[in-house]
Amino acid sequence: MKIKVVNSSGHPLPAYKTNGSAGLDLSAHLDRAVELQPGEIKLIATGLSLELPLGHEAQVRPRSGWALKSGVTVLNSPGTIDADYRGEVGVILINHGKAAVSINNGDRIAQLVVAKHERVEWDVSNELSISERGAGGFGSTGI
Repeated sequence: MKIKVVNSSGHPLPAYKTNGSAGLDLSAHLDRAVELQPGEIKLIATGLSLELPLGHEAQVRPRSGWALKSGVTVLNSPGTIDADYRGEVGVILINHGKAAVSINNGDRIAQLVVAKHERVEWDVSNELSISERGAGGFGSTGI
C-alpha cells in the first residue's frame, strides 16, 4: 500500500526495522532538546502529515524498550490518526519513570502501525444472543 506523506522534518521517512515488523518508528522533530520530567506530559512533533486511504487508520503506539527502560510511553495509546486528518502527526508522551528523560531532534519516540478498520451500522435490539461468557467482565474468566 502506498501512503502519501509530507515530510517537513528533514529526517528519513519511518521505515520497518525488520521484515516481521508491524510498526514504523516515528522520530521527534524538534528545534531543541526537550526534557520530560517524571509525571510530565508533552506533545512531540514528528514533522509528518499523512493521507491515509479510506478504511484505514494509523495507530501511534509506545516503543516497548523505552517504556521498559525509562518508563516513557504514549499517553493515549494507541493514538488514532483518521483517514481524513491532514495535520501533522504528534505524539503525546508521558514519563512514568523516576528520572527526567531528554528527547532530542531525530530520536525515535513511538511506533506507527497502519491498519484496516470496519465501519459499523447499529442493529438496535432489546436483547443479545446467549454466549458462554455472558455478561462476565473483568477477571470473570480467571487469572
